[in-house]
Amino acid sequence: MSYLQTFQVFPSVPEPLKFLETLVNNLWWCWNLEAIELFRRINPRLWEESGRNPMVFSTLIGQKKLDELATDGSFLSHMEEVREEFESQVLQPLEAAARQPDGGRRVIAYFSMEFGVHESLPLSAGGLGILAGDHLKAASDLGLPLVGVGLFYRNGYFYQYLNHDGWQQEEYPETDLNKLPVERVRDAGGNDLVLTIAGPEGPIVLKIWKIMVGRIPLYLLDTNIKENPPAIRDINSRLYHSEGKVRLAQEVILGIGGMRALRAMGLEAVVCHLNEGHSSFSNIERLAQLRSGFGVDLKTAREINARTTIFTTHTPVKAAHDEFPFDEVKPYLAGFEKELGLSADELLAWGRTDPAGKEELFSMFVFGLQLSQYRNGVSRLHGKVARRMWSFVWPDVPEEEIPIASITNGVHIPSWISIENSRLFDRYLGRDWWLKTWNTDLARRIEDIYDEELWRSHEMSRTRLIRHCRKRMVKQYGRRNAPKNIMKEAESVLDDNVLTIAFARRFAAYKRSHLLLCDMERFEAILHNEQFPVQLIFAGKAHPMDDEGKRLIQQIVHLARNPDYRHKILFIEDYDIDIARHLIQGADVWLNTPRRPLEACGTSGMKAAANGALNLSILDGWWCEGYTPKTGWAIGTGEEFADPFYQDAVESHALYNVLENDIIPCFYGRENGGLPLRWLAMMKASMQMALGNFCAQKMVFNYQQTFYNPAMAQYDALTRNNGAAAVRLKNIHDRLKRKWCAVSIEPPVGTGGAPLRVGEDLTVSTIVHLGEIAPDEVDVEIYYGRVKTVDSLTDAQTQPMIMKETLSSGVYRYECSLPCRAAGRFGFTARVTPRADSFIKYTPGLMTWA
Repeated sequence: MSYLQTFQVFPSVPEPLKFLETLVNNLWWCWNLEAIELFRRINPRLWEESGRNPMVFSTLIGQKKLDELATDGSFLSHMEEVREEFESQVLQPLEAAARQPDGGRRVIAYFSMEFGVHESLPLSAGGLGILAGDHLKAASDLGLPLVGVGLFYRNGYFYQYLNHDGWQQEEYPETDLNKLPVERVRDAGGNDLVLTIAGPEGPIVLKIWKIMVGRIPLYLLDTNIKENPPAIRDINSRLYHSEGKVRLAQEVILGIGGMRALRAMGLEAVVCHLNEGHSSFSNIERLAQLRSGFGVDLKTAREINARTTIFTTHTPVKAAHDEFPFDEVKPYLAGFEKELGLSADELLAWGRTDPAGKEELFSMFVFGLQLSQYRNGVSRLHGKVARRMWSFVWPDVPEEEIPIASITNGVHIPSWISIENSRLFDRYLGRDWWLKTWNTDLARRIEDIYDEELWRSHEMSRTRLIRHCRKRMVKQYGRRNAPKNIMKEAESVLDDNVLTIAFARRFAAYKRSHLLLCDMERFEAILHNEQFPVQLIFAGKAHPMDDEGKRLIQQIVHLARNPDYRHKILFIEDYDIDIARHLIQGADVWLNTPRRPLEACGTSGMKAAANGALNLSILDGWWCEGYTPKTGWAIGTGEEFADPFYQDAVESHALYNVLENDIIPCFYGRENGGLPLRWLAMMKASMQMALGNFCAQKMVFNYQQTFYNPAMAQYDALTRNNGAAAVRLKNIHDRLKRKWCAVSIEPPVGTGGAPLRVGEDLTVSTIVHLGEIAPDEVDVEIYYGRVKTVDSLTDAQTQPMIMKETLSSGVYRYECSLPCRAAGRFGFTARVTPRADSFIKYTPGLMTWA
């Protein structure tokens, strides 16, 4: 039958239960355990069958059950507690924001290609999306005026299943809108709000969905509408489409379409936060909006845009950064030529990866860097790696000064904590512990939890994990029509009382899932130790185009099918938020084996730590900051190797050593059959570390203090009086770029006693030629440090020089004293930079060395 007309029927909700309809339509419930328990207590079996999706769940509840609940005093009392929390955390702050002079219209716009809020919302592929979801939740908790901007994918990311040979297969089931708490964004007349973008094959028409994540609205752009032809409708069919032209169109829609959507809804993007380079095209549309909104020229608009844009990079893997051929990007930029007063070719140059201009590739990452002042990696080590990786964008700047900072990621702990641990924290830390552990000494109270209580809590989580794994394995084998004996075995895999190690992440070569399998003799000895048994749970997806990653999965699946390992090794298909939640709550050890320094952060380890799992990881990403001998174990000592095969051999042996000599004895070290006291002490230290230092509220607060607040202040200052301050900055910037060619600095000369002794000073002077630039427009600095090689320094520092005399027109003598604080061989040189903020100071070409 064709052209079926459909309609949805929901239960008739009795008046006393009306709040449930409000609760269902805001994803706030998914990080409030009392709200989750409210749904679950209605019918635990149906709650699980619905995939823990309240929209689906509500259609499965019989009318009779609802009528019973409407007179159930215990249920109504529980619901009233949840309603009071919801009103205080969501409704009242939203009403207060609406009463502000701007009516809540001035926002921080957070752009991301994916958002992982809950497993019922299939808009995430992995860590980047989960981080974005946690960012929105923490922004809601802290009351930031932030909105999320993303894409609505009708097929989302793929579902993973394995064939009989263990080879990953993908399927893309269509997302049912009736199962999501979404609503269309409408215009003042009540009609669907419609946007248009010029594309190479014709106009791309967009509509907007809205999902509330606590106080934060998440806006999702949709191309699958009747106004578009089939090819355009399919643009947003899949997350991270493998076809390059489609991927480019998605990123155009996210950036340009996202900015237009905000304007169409009457929202003013005071600050834009780009979560990776996918949304870098937002800069183009924002420049056009700034020009038309404030009547400024392009250069002035660029000064405003850069100082109010945050660009966060999440991966040090070069191949993960999108690059597109110029001829594919150009049609999208051609429509901006008149609005911006630049040709498409000139706009393309902002994203050129090759400074010499030989490669015709447009880098979304370089484009984002060029148009933002605030840039950061997602851990301290990643910031360092990013500075090295992208140093070619600033060829004259020393690597350690490359203007890419770091803010270490955090995880939204209420979304990931087990119900048992949450109850313990409520009792020992206070009901609102999750808002206070990061900026108080509250996390120290975890030490007060009785060992017996904590161990019992963890054992319950491990048991729940194993029960969940058994259900998943029965389902997996059943789908493959496995024999009855195999199905029966699947019902009893794993053991509730055995040391459980989890490895769950994207299967890519650099994640090295095989590191534990490099020496099968030692591996088998560990697995076959009957006195101190160990079991392993693996989960994760490989990219559909990554055959190497799929082979790694197949290797583990084949190993798990060996009768000797069938009860001790599992691979769980279709890794998602629900599986992740069970794993991080129930595992004893969280294993992470990336090839350093390719792990930008690795937030799954933070979630595990918050639940008392102990990390066993390469010193990469966040673990460089979180690791101490009290909180877990390190594999190696943070070395980086040129030979990956040698690196694998060294670190696999280090992994076995830690397992055999430290982890297994510690877990099973129980005097007189009691508790593993040293293990419990480490659990408590790990939990304190995660709650105090690696929660999403602390991360978002750091963004607020370091980036958001300064950017908002700059926006107000630079747009006041028709952009007068921005025009002044533009004039300064232009003048410096025009006049800088005359700047030169002679080699600095040191004068002082020889040899120098610790405690003495070395006086250094140099002659600086500034041409028409005044001395108060520049900084002249000595750059000094220990000699590393003939032409490089280590631990370099800068020392300001003072202008001592004018030698002639535009020529000056500068001088300073360098304190000799330590013995050794040191070197120095001198440089001239603009005396300005980082956007001007680090403009390529505006740094001159002696």
